[in-house]
Amino acid sequence: MTKPILYRRRIIPEECVLLKDDIILSCDEEHIITSWKALHPKKDLHHGSSCYFLKEGFKISRFCLENGSLLYWYCDIVDFDYHTSDNTLIVTDLLADVIIYPDGFVKVVDLDELVTALESRSISLDTLKSSLLRLDKLLQIIYSGGFDTLKSFIDQPASS
Repeated sequence: MTKPILYRRRIIPEECVLLKDDIILSCDEEHIITSWKALHPKKDLHHGSSCYFLKEGFKISRFCLENGSLLYWYCDIVDFDYHTSDNTLIVTDLLADVIIYPDGFVKVVDLDELVTALESRSISLDTLKSSLLRLDKLLQIIYSGGFDTLKSFIDQPASS
């Protein structure tokens, strides 16, 4: 796979944003690894790196402080829509997320947004099921001690 043009699609709020400043560090049929600066900088979040797991349906991101230290790991449950005609990859956030703090604490967030999206018909029942199954798969990996394997794709600082 050649390096695609990346878009992030959100359901709540509804938007589709070109990730024009994300730098694709590597790309193959199973993974896309990127580095980026925060689109909407927060008090602590400055930059990070992400690995899109194209076959599993999730994205693991290392959120960093300005000094490069780990703020936390953020795991998005996502869907991928690749368009060969213009080499674009639309990554749709399926709402459920997992945050893993440096001390190992795991927090599942935004499940209420799945219900809101279903009730407003922004997602289908099949999409809801897909999101929950991907979340379950990710949590099984985390709870069985396999998260180190996932984060190893991006745990090392990118060379300049």
